[in-house]
Amino acid sequence: MSYKSHFSRALGADPDRVHFAAHSHHLWPDASHEGQMRAWDDAARLADRKWDRVLGEVYPAAQAHVARILGLPQPSTVVFAPNTHDLVVRILSALPLTRPARILTTDSEFHSFRRQVDRLEEDALVEVTRIPCEPFATFAERFGAAATSGSWDLVFLSHVFFRSGWIVPDLLALVAKIPAATPVVVDGYHGFCAVETALGSLAERVFYVAGGYKYAMSGEGVCFLHAPPALMPRPRITGWYASFGALAARTTGVPYSEDAGRFLGSTFDPSGLYRFVAVMDWMVQVGLDAKVARAHTRRLTEAFSRAVDAAGLPFSSRDLVVPAESAQRAQFLTYDFADAKAVHERLMAANVITDVRDTRLRFGFGVYHDDADVPAGVARIAQALR
Repeated sequence: MSYKSHFSRALGADPDRVHFAAHSHHLWPDASHEGQMRAWDDAARLADRKWDRVLGEVYPAAQAHVARILGLPQPSTVVFAPNTHDLVVRILSALPLTRPARILTTDSEFHSFRRQVDRLEEDALVEVTRIPCEPFATFAERFGAAATSGSWDLVFLSHVFFRSGWIVPDLLALVAKIPAATPVVVDGYHGFCAVETALGSLAERVFYVAGGYKYAMSGEGVCFLHAPPALMPRPRITGWYASFGALAARTTGVPYSEDAGRFLGSTFDPSGLYRFVAVMDWMVQVGLDAKVARAHTRRLTEAFSRAVDAAGLPFSSRDLVVPAESAQRAQFLTYDFADAKAVHERLMAANVITDVRDTRLRFGFGVYHDDADVPAGVARIAQALR
């Protein structure tokens, strides 16, 4: 099935563009435009009273969609923020202050977390143990051994590693081995709406952070956190929205909501929520979910890998960090070779959109691609690299 007709605005905005960066900046479906317009219209029509609609209707609808996709028992465990860094900072602010907090993570986390803990480590506020994600074959064993052998204040790892596209196998089984009192955060940004994820059995054990910029197809400003009710009840970095829904008045101390709202900040731009709800509603309408999207893009990426090999380009399947046919590969292909940056620059100059991380060139497919895009795209790449 082709979903191109549902992306007419994004594809029509630059018909000459070949966009192989769905894993980075996913093109927006037409439904997102409808959501954006509803946000503007509500702001104009309701003015100050728009927040009754935002917080009373749009926000709960967004929570319900996240809960449905992740198999969460209660939508109230979902909280939204403009970006994942806001949420990560609030989680970090709940760590102990009387000694350096002990953090277990990997060497392949995205910058929102990596840069922040690197900086805290400079001032000896945290002690960080980083488990290399490669070799992939032994990662689960090595990380699991570290997670169960130490007394950690926080465990943080990705479901899908952004530099490689490798999916952590048996994620929930790995998390289940960690002591129940240890806060565990899963970065799901490259997995949400791309890899089937059912958190229900561990909903009270694991934090999960993701957002709309990738496969949720909703753009910036709409990131979220699933926050187990009993863990980290009072983050020190807190905005005034975090007291919404406090069940009892407090005579002393700072009150917090007893649900995920305890991680809220302050006033935000709600347009991302409108886009997110509109896109999720559209996905339900057309029967599109992570399973369908994954099957669609896997067929295309595997065909792309074969076409690249046949074209004799400066990179080939021998350079793939995760083989195209691997069951542990997510929605993009990562080629690791010395000239990756130079190739990326030449492709961008030819309006072939990819992205590069050091020596790793990434090609990502979305549901706005179809079978014809594979040979046409490889032909454009070959032409650009002559």
